[in-house]
Amino acid sequence: MKTLSFLLVFSFSIFYASAQKGDIRIEQDKKIVDLLAIYKSSNASNNYYRIQVGFGSHAKAQKIKSNVEQDFPDMYSKIDFDSPTYRVRLGKFKTKLEAERKFMEVRKKYPNAMLLKPKKSTK
Repeated sequence: MKTLSFLLVFSFSIFYASAQKGDIRIEQDKKIVDLLAIYKSSNASNNYYRIQVGFGSHAKAQKIKSNVEQDFPDMYSKIDFDSPTYRVRLGKFKTKLEAERKFMEVRKKYPNAMLLKPKKSTK
């Protein structure tokens, strides 16, 4: 009888505990969306040090970019069109020291790589 009552109480408590459901609601201040938009626009307009790995036709730039993404998967890479050629550029470095460190690493694999300074903003 003691075992039966213990089993009954135990099974009832498990059933009751597993039957609970939760409802989570997150209320966020509307100003956070505005702050995120300001943050994104400021990052887009910032000038960074970049590493140019190669250039050429669009097909050649695509091939270089795929090779670079395999060699340096953790770095941001992009193809920029600068008339008349397409240029493959890596990274977005805020400081010159950080850019030079990565540049030395990239230069081992791509000896023709160039470190590009940020353009001066016209304010």
